[in-house]
Formats: sequence, C-alpha cells, structure tokens
Amino acid sequence: MTTPPHLPWAKKYPPSVDWSAPLDARPLYEILDDSARQWPDNPAFDFMGKTTTYKTLAKLVARAAKGLQNLGIKKGDRIGMFLPNTPAYPIMYYAALKIGAVVVNFNPLYAEREVERQIKDSGAIAMVTIDTPAIFDKLPPMFEKTGLKHIIVAPIADMLPLRLALLYPFVKRAEIAKIPPDPRIVKIGKLLNNNGDFSPAAIDPQRDLAVLQYTGGTTGIPKGAMLTHANLHANARQSLLSFPCIVLGEERMLAVIPFFHVFGMTAVLNITLLIGGKLIMLPQFALGQTVRAIDRERPTIFPAVPTIFTAINHYRDLAKFNLRSLKFCVSGGAPLPAEVKRDFEKLTGCILVEGYGLSETSAVTHCNPMEGENKTGSIGLPVPGTFVEIVSLEDRKTLVPQGERGELCVRGPQVMAAYWNQPQETADVLEQTPDGLRLHTGDVAYLDPDGYTFIVDRIKDMIAASGFKIYPRLVEEALYQHPSIEECAVAGVPDKYRGQTVKAWIKLREGQSLTADELRLFLKDRLSAIEIPKSFEFKTEPLPKTLVGKISRKLLVEGEEKKTV
Repeated sequence: MTTPPHLPWAKKYPPSVDWSAPLDARPLYEILDDSARQWPDNPAFDFMGKTTTYKTLAKLVARAAKGLQNLGIKKGDRIGMFLPNTPAYPIMYYAALKIGAVVVNFNPLYAEREVERQIKDSGAIAMVTIDTPAIFDKLPPMFEKTGLKHIIVAPIADMLPLRLALLYPFVKRAEIAKIPPDPRIVKIGKLLNNNGDFSPAAIDPQRDLAVLQYTGGTTGIPKGAMLTHANLHANARQSLLSFPCIVLGEERMLAVIPFFHVFGMTAVLNITLLIGGKLIMLPQFALGQTVRAIDRERPTIFPAVPTIFTAINHYRDLAKFNLRSLKFCVSGGAPLPAEVKRDFEKLTGCILVEGYGLSETSAVTHCNPMEGENKTGSIGLPVPGTFVEIVSLEDRKTLVPQGERGELCVRGPQVMAAYWNQPQETADVLEQTPDGLRLHTGDVAYLDPDGYTFIVDRIKDMIAASGFKIYPRLVEEALYQHPSIEECAVAGVPDKYRGQTVKAWIKLREGQSLTADELRLFLKDRLSAIEIPKSFEFKTEPLPKTLVGKISRKLLVEGEEKKTV
C-alpha cells in the first residue's frame, strides 16, 4: 500500500498516487538541467509566438549566471525579480539559483514605497525588470534609498518574434521607458554577452535558500518565507506525483498566473520545466487574449484562480473558440465555487480541481484528486509526503478528534525554513514536534470522515482577492497618510467575482470633506491597483472599538454582512 493505513485519508487516497514516494533533496535548478538533457529540442516556452527550446534556455541560463558573477554577485546575495511573465523571468530565476544567489519575488504592481520596503528588508542588491515605465521607473530611485547596486533591464522588444520586435518601438513608443546612462543599469543583452563559463555554486539543498517569498503571514506585515532548494524541488515533485495523468515531455502549460506569486512559481514554472513541458506565457490576464491563446496554442494544463475561471465561463464570445485541448485545470488562491467548477467543466470537457497552499509551504499542500471523489468546498487530500494535523485553537498543540474544528497545521518537505530576520514571527508559526517541524497555517479547518480537509474560517485578517493576498494594515497605512482622515479600517467583504474585495470604513476629521473618487486618486501612487479599496463607507461616528480600544474590523464586517441578509 502506498499510503500508510493509519493516516486519516488512506482509504480515499488514489491508488495511482504514491503518498510515500521518495522526495530526494536536490538543488532546484537540476529540474532544468535534467529536462535539457532529456528533451533538448522540446520547446521550453512560447512568448507571443517566439519559441525557445530547452537546449537554448539552458545556454541562456548559463550565460546569465556568468553575467551575474561578472557583476560581482555571489552565493547568498539576494536578487529581486520585478517582472511579469516574460522569458526574462525563467532565464534570470534559474541563473540566480545556479550561482547560489537567492531569488526575491516582487509584485510589479507594487507602489514605490512597497518596493523600497521589500528591498530594504530582503537586502536585495540587484533587481531584474523590463523597460515598461510603469515598472522600471520605480527602481532608479532605489539606488539612493536602499542598498540596491544593480538594475538588469530586459527590453520587451528583444523578447518578441522578429516581426513584432520591429514594430514594437513604433507602435508602443509611449510604453518604453527611457533608460538613463548609468553604469549600475545593465541591459540583459550585455549581461548575456559571454561564453557561459560560470562557476557553479556548491549547494546544500536542505540548508541553502533558493527563494524569499514575501507573505503577510498572520499579522498583515509582509515577511519573507525562506524557501530552500529542497523545499521547492520537493514541492514540484509532490505536485507531479499528484497528477498521474501528466505525460512527460508532452504537456503544454498556460502560464497566466504570475511567476512572482508562489502558486505560479511552483505549479506553473517549476513543474512545467520538471516535466519537460511547454510554457505558453502571457504577461498578464486579459480575458480575450487568454481564450484566444487556449484556442490557438492548445494547452493541456491551466492553473488559475477562481475569478479567471469565472470570467471565462461568462465570456460572451466563448462559443467561437475551442477549449477542448485542456485535460485538467487547478484552481487555487481562493475558494472555488461549485457552480464555477461545474460550468467550466461543462464548457471545456476538462477536470477542474481545487487545491490549497501557502507561501510558507512552497506552495502546495493539498489538492482534490484527479481520480476518485472531488468534494465541493474541500481543498482535497494532502499531496504526497504531507501530514495534515488539526490542533486545538486554545493551546495550538493538542490534536483534536477527526471532524472537530481546529487550526490547520501541516508537516512535510515543502515547509519553509523560517521567516527572514523574524525570529518571533517564526516561533509563532513553526513548532518543532517529535514527528518533525509543524507549520501553523492560521486557518480553521476540519478533516471529514474520509480525510478530506475543509477550511471553515480564517484566523488571519488577510484579504484573498482574485488569488492575491492583500494586507489590511498596509492599506490602512496608506489611507492614514491623507490629512483629512481621522480613523480608518480595511477588511475583505464577499465578492462573487473576486472571492473577496477590499472595503474601507473611514471617519473624517471634523470640518473635512472627501469623496471616494478623490481618495482613489490619492491612493493611486501609494498602493497597487488590486489593493485600492473597491468601496468606501464614510462614517460620521467613531469606528467601533474592542475593549482595549482597537478599531474592530470584526464588528465592521458583521455590520456589512447584516446588510446582505
């Protein structure tokens, strides 16, 4: 039997999935090395019609690694990825790993103050970006504000097929950043201008970091989850083992979920390169473009968040396109509504399963099985090698009986090493037990009689909107910068499309006036678009408080829920 019989989910675990499969600790970059040897002529990725093979990708990675070393970057240095899904991401990501540097993922929608905060916290000395003004222009000021030493720029035109590359400077002239003449700013073409003879770093997979993945954790303050090479390599393997229908060397993965998000990094980028598949990269989600890409490029696998599947279900021109190439899709980042799953499967003929994970778990811990029962509202069964434990909400140690609610905890090779420079926050979520390191997720859950996990509530205050986690405290900090605001609170409220949406409750200073439109304009340069509240409620009375005098988000949300009853 491949699943130990004493585990709660043993009787429902698919026979074709080996829960006890060995998960050797290996450097993460070896997944690219292995595929380049086995499938050198297979397309590794396609970007806007330009295809790159595994053999070519491996050569580009080696040259990028040499280029980074020529800049003086060494093992342990942090390199920020400030990029949408473009060829520059996998090239620079794996190049950093090859020389033992640590990748730090940045959301390119971050406001300048958020970029500054994360560069300072991570100690990143280099940032990789593209030549789009909305993204690039945030970085040069960081030379003076932080310890940043290098900016590596990948021009969009250089990544396009020849016919588009020739037109791009004319058609998109206003969307090309002006790169100042500064020796600290290097174009990727110059970085790659070498023979690729880099000096490989000696990697201890269990100890050496591969990625700092920033997350809000339980407090709403972004923290860097320290993910080792072993964490990420194991999680890619766990994901592969969970989907026995995958055919090595033949799959095509639609990459809409951004690589800078932990879901996209593991379930899209790393797993595709592990299986010798083809990444069909889209720089952002645009409904029409996504549907056309499925029709034209014939992907077989498509991970996404529920809002994307919802949008496709309601696309008015959907009947004009063939989506039947999809074999299976994975939904993560937010709860998957039953009607969204049902409608999408009917439209495409594929299987849509819900999964679950965290930045702290590299990301995947659960998924509904491809064969067997998919339970509505459940995040499914643990992926191979993962133990699920539900502990008491009172003492956070005692295991509760199966079926009883408690805090969801996991153990497994994908669990992070710690939070970067945050010993107390680390101690709050990581517990050393006789059976191994236990991660407290901050989510309330229970195991049903078949061992399926159901999340019933969130301990965290974080808002899950369209698969992104939004930290209320950061939004509140931005709001408090407005001189007219006396008090404010931010929380997530239910939204049929996004899962949750951001709402702000505001009490103005006496004699002041402010409109929602004026406030959105004020926040434009302080928050990313996804963080700006979608609705504002202006209060004339002070906001409700807890007994100790803190503004109570809970009471505000409860008041919102009463309005919908």
